[in-house]
Amino acid sequence: MTATLAAHRGEILHFLDDPGAPGRDAADAWRYFPDGALVVEDGIVAACGDAAETLAKFPAARVAEHRDCLLVPGLIDAHIHFPQVDIIAAYGAQLLDWLQRHTYPAEARFAEPAHAAAAAEVFLDELLRNGTTTALVFGSVHPQSVDALFAAAHARNLRLLAGKTMMDRNAPDAVRDTAESSYQDSAKLLAKWHRKGRLGYAVTPRFAPTSSERQLQLAGRLLAENPGVHLQTHIAENARECAWVAELFPHCRDYLDVYDRHGLLGRRAVLAHGIHLNAREWARLAEADANLAFCPTSNLFMGSGLFDLRCADEHHARVGLGSDVGGGDSFSLLRVINEAYKVEQLQGRNLPPLRALYLATLGGARALDLQDVIGNFAPGKEADFIALNYRATPLITRRLAGCRDLEEKLFALLMLGDDRAVDGVWVMGERWGG
Repeated sequence: MTATLAAHRGEILHFLDDPGAPGRDAADAWRYFPDGALVVEDGIVAACGDAAETLAKFPAARVAEHRDCLLVPGLIDAHIHFPQVDIIAAYGAQLLDWLQRHTYPAEARFAEPAHAAAAAEVFLDELLRNGTTTALVFGSVHPQSVDALFAAAHARNLRLLAGKTMMDRNAPDAVRDTAESSYQDSAKLLAKWHRKGRLGYAVTPRFAPTSSERQLQLAGRLLAENPGVHLQTHIAENARECAWVAELFPHCRDYLDVYDRHGLLGRRAVLAHGIHLNAREWARLAEADANLAFCPTSNLFMGSGLFDLRCADEHHARVGLGSDVGGGDSFSLLRVINEAYKVEQLQGRNLPPLRALYLATLGGARALDLQDVIGNFAPGKEADFIALNYRATPLITRRLAGCRDLEEKLFALLMLGDDRAVDGVWVMGERWGG
């Protein structure tokens, strides 16, 4: 079979490292080509560099021009809920009330396979329309919800991680399983979908208050029996939640210790939020090599608090960005970046634009332990990328006309951008047609 060779010419920006990491030279962390070329062969990055030099090495490549656009790796959402697509922007509640009032009734509908399948189409199209090409996703408690999501993602050739929510107490009957059924259903889904195409399974206890000790124990067993799968859950999102965990698990030192005692921490564990962690938890999180998802749109929308990115940096904790739809009110990681900047401002700090985009690309890949396959344009990586349009709106066009350098232009684009700024999305080198 003849190989397909394509080159994409335009401004290109990607990251080799974290430009905001303490003690590192930011200039070595990123590569920018004002006139660059990204060469893709059979869905894989073959080369990325200055256009004249790179294209000369691939004379047979068909060249696509991307004028007035910035090519960057596909965005990576480190925390999002598939069954909450229909309650995005639901009014008036903080976490524990919001779950009862909005989340559980919406998730109960995902027992219906037809409803789950229809929602999966909308959910994945929204991700892609907003430039997100990889996500770590919660399903509902129903196995059929995860089947529907994986089937739709596989049809789109997406790199997606997902799992069935495990939840055997403190929730309505319609969204509750048992410890044993959660283990058995998760094991079947894992065997069916993990490593099928670009898919991966994530063991998914919702959060400590909705799982019994037995269920958490069995979640740990699943991880131990299946090296390479992910773990996703929530931690320390809301002050009332943290107090509830202390009541439910009085023998544990703190919230993180609940997960630690059941073998749920490790390189592929992604804990969402982490707003109210104590000093011991920060130290243990780093020691366990676990990861955090920073979800500013959700944290602000639900009044949960402000994530401490500086503390994460001080403990060398890996952090990705999460939209946390439906607690978050946008699928757009550009809007998430906008709110992350404001969260830092409220704490007397800044989030530079290069660091922000890193967190949504290579930083997200590292948090998901997928940095070997996605996250930048290193040769051999999967060619998931997007084009951000410098003329997406009249206001963006006018604002960027006055910018003096890349960082000023990138900052304005990130602050003003949303789905309208995403001019094109490529998955394994193929343009998505939505």
